[in-house]
Amino acid sequence: MKAFKKISIVAGALVLCVGASVGCGKNSIKSPDQTTAPTNVSVSTEAVTTAASSAAAETTAKSDSQNTTEESLKELGFIYKENTIALLDTTDDQKIEGMLGKAENIKTHTYSSSDGLNMDQLTGKTEKQYFFPGLVIKTIDAAEDNKFYIYQIEITSPQYTSVRNIKVGDSFETLKEAYPEGNLLGGEISDGEDDFRFEEKDYTNVMNFHIKNRKVVSIQIYSLID
Repeated sequence: MKAFKKISIVAGALVLCVGASVGCGKNSIKSPDQTTAPTNVSVSTEAVTTAASSAAAETTAKSDSQNTTEESLKELGFIYKENTIALLDTTDDQKIEGMLGKAENIKTHTYSSSDGLNMDQLTGKTEKQYFFPGLVIKTIDAAEDNKFYIYQIEITSPQYTSVRNIKVGDSFETLKEAYPEGNLLGGEISDGEDDFRFEEKDYTNVMNFHIKNRKVVSIQIYSLID
């Protein structure tokens, strides 16, 4: 009988120990969850902040690049009666007449695969040429919404000056001083003919000064069309 009582007491003690162990185990499982949750929130906030900073930096870079491009394109133009006409400006008959007066002549041509000009990439596009004394402006309807934009300017009169105030008849020395970043294609100035080129970094938009007897005899501004 005494032996039975001892066994019962021991069994009861074991049950209490097991219960206590289970209770301790449950408490030890909850603890890590409570400490991990704030860490996850902190990491998530940091990721969002980093993404927002990257997006802001990218937007700023694009804006700066666009402003730089617009400024450089304004260099590739000319001034007439306080009006600046630049390469890639969108335009139409009314705008041209408003800035330069009535053209002496306007020629229109729509490109096709059978016109013999080998300009298949422009098939269906229409080119307009405006003729003034000492000036020809060429436009094409290849801009957004089929608007016309200026893709070529040819100047042979001193009444039209570049944005840096260079005109037909100026000396090569004056030209070089105004455009120090330009290049003389022949390498060295002479009394013969040569071309002095000022262009953008991508080489698609160009201002070319034709030189003869050390003087500017014509100015051509153009954009390469793909």
